[in-house]
Amino acid sequence: MQDNAAPNRASEPTADFGFRAVPRAEKKHLVRAVFESVAPRYDLMNDLMSLGIHRAWKRVLLTALDPRPRRTLLDLAAGTGDVSLAWLEAGGGTALMTDINAAMLARARDRAIERGLIARARVVVADAETLPLADGAVDTVTISFGLRNCTDKQAVLGEARRVLRPGGRFFCLEFSRVEVAALAPLYDAWSFQVLPRLGRLVAGDAASYQYLAESIRTFPDQATLAAMMDRAGFARVAVRNLSGGIVALHSGWRL
Repeated sequence: MQDNAAPNRASEPTADFGFRAVPRAEKKHLVRAVFESVAPRYDLMNDLMSLGIHRAWKRVLLTALDPRPRRTLLDLAAGTGDVSLAWLEAGGGTALMTDINAAMLARARDRAIERGLIARARVVVADAETLPLADGAVDTVTISFGLRNCTDKQAVLGEARRVLRPGGRFFCLEFSRVEVAALAPLYDAWSFQVLPRLGRLVAGDAASYQYLAESIRTFPDQATLAAMMDRAGFARVAVRNLSGGIVALHSGWRL
């Protein structure tokens, strides 16, 4: 007699979690656990991991965002709020910071209060794949070093376009594929030998930083992400490589 009681886990849909394939339904929980672990030292670790260069990358993003008082910003996977706070300090309108991780957003809220910006900031725990916003609700959408941690990246792009008003623009700042051959071995050594050690020494968590390094390598390259944005309905998709392709800034319009 056939036993139908045990599920066939081999047939379950999977998602990448670094170099591991995990059941698709589990990835959000695993990612949330990573960022709950690293939240207390997240800002310090960003500086150490990138040797401070992430600040220059975010300045390039902020210039592209072009903050204006009457424009609203949706900051997906906002983390501790770097991009939103910079937007507000540059004179942008209301910034809506969303993330699936409450611990990261608590830090973002505290930073907004410390800088006297909380009146123009909103903080919402939300999944970028299913945003609790109406169609055409915001002027600008950005996601900075967060798309690679999402389970259904195509769904995130679709939601970003949906909540943009016509004429609005989407930006994705994310690690990508190195295009300068001489950088590749140095970058690999830094990612897989240095970062986990820094994570262990500074944050007491080598495994989370091993995952973060792996997640960069499994993320779509520049051309693949641009094609995904095309499929999501964005127009005039553009790509700008930074630091030899270590990071890329993708942008597209909702027309």
